[in-house]
Amino acid sequence: MPRASRGAVLACLLAASALANAQLFGDSDWKESEAPPAPAFSQDKLVDLEMPRYSSLKFGVDPNTIKVTGDGVVRYVVVATNKEGGGFNAFYEGVHCATDEYKTYARFTSNGTWEAVQNPEWKRINDRTSRYTQALAYQGLCRGHAPRTSVSEMVRFLKAPIREVE
Repeated sequence: MPRASRGAVLACLLAASALANAQLFGDSDWKESEAPPAPAFSQDKLVDLEMPRYSSLKFGVDPNTIKVTGDGVVRYVVVATNKEGGGFNAFYEGVHCATDEYKTYARFTSNGTWEAVQNPEWKRINDRTSRYTQALAYQGLCRGHAPRTSVSEMVRFLKAPIREVE
């Protein structure tokens, strides 16, 4: 193959690679849609997340709150309870699988209402302060850098998480 042809092929391959990486690791033109209001949730229907044994908290997600919006964000309510009983905390959050990020939109208050987070920001899923979000995303919500194909598939994977990388 002539040198000029090899250069053209190489340039095409590099351009294709750059395009693929842009699609995999986030679109710079991506814009989040407005988050719907925090939904009602039930503590009786929580699907437990697999967490490390040393965790003093138990986490679960109400499957009826899981929604995927047109912007590709998976939104849900997660509930944290002490393994020994007592009170609970609930959070309305979203995961953007394409960028491995999450955002907390609201917190459930002790008087039974949602309190919106002022100026919520996207944070890395692998942030050590949010192991439950990482577990939630990797055990069921995301498949690689995209949401799973349906909420029912997400719930199925959350109920029986695969421990190997897909």
